Amino acid sequence: MPERDLPGHKPALIEKVLMRCAGQCTVCRAWSHQTICDSCLALYARPQPRCWTCAARLPPERIGRPQAQCGRCLREPPPLDRTVAALDYAFPWDGLLQHFKYHQALELRESLLERLNTALNAADVVEPDWLLPVPVSIERLRERGYNQSYELARALARRRGVRCDPEMLLRVRHNERQAGLALDARAANVRGVFAVDPLRAARLRGTTVALLDDVMTSGSTVFEVAGVLLQAGAMSVQAWVVARTPEPGDA
Repeated sequence: MPERDLPGHKPALIEKVLMRCAGQCTVCRAWSHQTICDSCLALYARPQPRCWTCAARLPPERIGRPQAQCGRCLREPPPLDRTVAALDYAFPWDGLLQHFKYHQALELRESLLERLNTALNAADVVEPDWLLPVPVSIERLRERGYNQSYELARALARRRGVRCDPEMLLRVRHNERQAGLALDARAANVRGVFAVDPLRAARLRGTTVALLDDVMTSGSTVFEVAGVLLQAGAMSVQAWVVARTPEPGDA
């Protein structure tokens, strides 16, 4: 707004008003027109070399190899053709994702979505026929008010021109939170939890799928869902996740 429109106001006050309209970075609280400022993105969202099939960070000796995989995936290949993770589940993204997931902080969706979309473009992924969010149980849905993975998936599907059906995958029973379990107990905790809706199964057969989840830790959830989809007739399954929990010992 021109200074002449505000008689008696000093330029410093006008600047302060404009800065307030811009908002603050969620991380560092600097004035920013973005939810997360460019400085914080440069510092905390740098790309990392990752395993082709589980998105764990790669050790130095595997970096640079085409379609490089971590030792675990070489020993026990997961039921995924590709996994892309945008970020490490570490500061500040761990706190932001928890806020988005548990406190209805939908204002963070676009920033998180942009990080994932950028990572997918850099990874040059093969676009799937379907983008499916990992479903939550009725109990979790009542508790949170929404499925955070679907909120990301439906917006990303529009952006990338992919079909999204939040009801193709079902969570057929309530289970314990994965976050409260040891890593070796997580696979058993999700076994038999997911299914494909029988009324939609015909639409799935012979198609390619990308699963979307907010956080991947052990991979148990996306591996279980991928197996269910392949058994139901999907040709291939990818996992697209916003953040991947670093392996023990990762810097």
